[in-house]
Amino acid sequence: MKRKITLKINGKSYSDEVEPRMLLIHYLREVAGFTGPHIGCETSICGACTVALDGQAVKSCTMFAVQADGREVVTIEGLASNGDLDPMQEAFWNQHGLQCGFCTPGMIMASKQLLERNPHPTEEEIRHGLEGNLCRCTGYQHIVNAVREAAGKAGA
Repeated sequence: MKRKITLKINGKSYSDEVEPRMLLIHYLREVAGFTGPHIGCETSICGACTVALDGQAVKSCTMFAVQADGREVVTIEGLASNGDLDPMQEAFWNQHGLQCGFCTPGMIMASKQLLERNPHPTEEEIRHGLEGNLCRCTGYQHIVNAVREAAGKAGA
């Protein structure tokens, strides 16, 4: 039996009937049309599906869409504003913090929360803060450099 949910995604309200077992990642991609969050492992290991839910980074493969009812979701598509990249997106671009790009949306969303919690992290704190997100291409150093650049801009 389907259940009606209403939530805000990137500032816009969405209302749909969904199966209670539909994962949030599938709702975002297949129903709402936000393909920025990627489906990687569907077991919460890789972090490619990370979004902000009420301001907290969550892996959208770990929760049902009905659990997001009445809440606010921000995906990677919701970060840029007026054609300008978010400082974290820009830092990933500048520091070559992406290669194939598959993990990038989740890495950026997790990195943003990392800086919200700790505006001036050390390299060790950045690496620890991103442990829940996997990258198979970059070796992580460029990602760490990107977070450090974004932290520097936030402190300026």
